[in-house]
Amino acid sequence: MLLLAMVAHEYAHGWAARSQGDHTAEQLGRLTWNPLKHIDPFLTILLPMMLWFATSGNFVFGGAKPVPVDPRNYRQLRRGDIIVSMAGIVTNLALVVLLVLAIIGLGLLGRAVPVAQDSLSLLQRMFVSGIVVNLVLAIFNLFPLPPLDGSHVMKWLLPPAWRARYVRLGGFGLVILMLLMTVGRPILGAWMAPVSWLFEAAARAVSPFLLASPFA
Repeated sequence: MLLLAMVAHEYAHGWAARSQGDHTAEQLGRLTWNPLKHIDPFLTILLPMMLWFATSGNFVFGGAKPVPVDPRNYRQLRRGDIIVSMAGIVTNLALVVLLVLAIIGLGLLGRAVPVAQDSLSLLQRMFVSGIVVNLVLAIFNLFPLPPLDGSHVMKWLLPPAWRARYVRLGGFGLVILMLLMTVGRPILGAWMAPVSWLFEAAARAVSPFLLASPFA
């Protein structure tokens, strides 16, 4: 579920960039669903491992290698930048809707074919995890800190003089994120609160269709 969410997010950026006139991701072989092309040695492997061991498995964070884009190729810079940056978030939210529908469909299928209930129940629980993962990725990436996706919207709301300074924060983005995840966790926690609200809404929608787990 995590691989699907990350790959879909990055693929959406590349696809949206191509639609806006930039073929950089396609030319570099990154407009693909192959997860190996989106693995970043630090973000995808080392960072999650370090956080796992540092927090005894209580907190893990990571990401995929950002898809390369060249905003200079966009037909309209401001419009293209916003569309490309929001494409990944919209895709993750669309996956949430699709996963909710899939869980409901599996529940109906399981009631019609009782012999398949155990396997379908496991799929349902995997898809529930997928809902959480996609919500976390969508809401987190909306955070208005360069280079996260939300910053590409925020910067166009700022006066030009402030915009350049704001974009330069991207050079310290990873350091600031690590601070937010440690000493600034109350701030990040407040920002991520919609994940709980949206998951509760999704859980209410699928709960009548959840099949009994074979491990219950």
